[in-house]
Amino acid sequence: MLSQKISKRDRLGIFTKIERIILEIIDLSITASLESKNNKFTYLNPVRIKIEMLKRFFRISHDLEIINQKIYIDLELDLQELSKMTNGWIRYLQ
Repeated sequence: MLSQKISKRDRLGIFTKIERIILEIIDLSITASLESKNNKFTYLNPVRIKIEMLKRFFRISHDLEIINQKIYIDLELDLQELSKMTNGWIRYLQ
């Protein structure tokens, strides 16, 4: 796990915020999947925003040398894919 490789200070700082955002994304995504088609956008737009926030937090973590470049690139690729999927879902609903 990534959090075990991070110092306690950073794990209790920026990574607590990152974990909270990830849980919010999961919560909103599950809620959107269970809502009617007309109500899904209400939950998907905040998901899109939170994914962008995650990208920024991981970029900051990389810039501060909290995570190494390989981990950052892997995370960034995953977040880009997640962003594409979310945006595709939103386009489908429009």
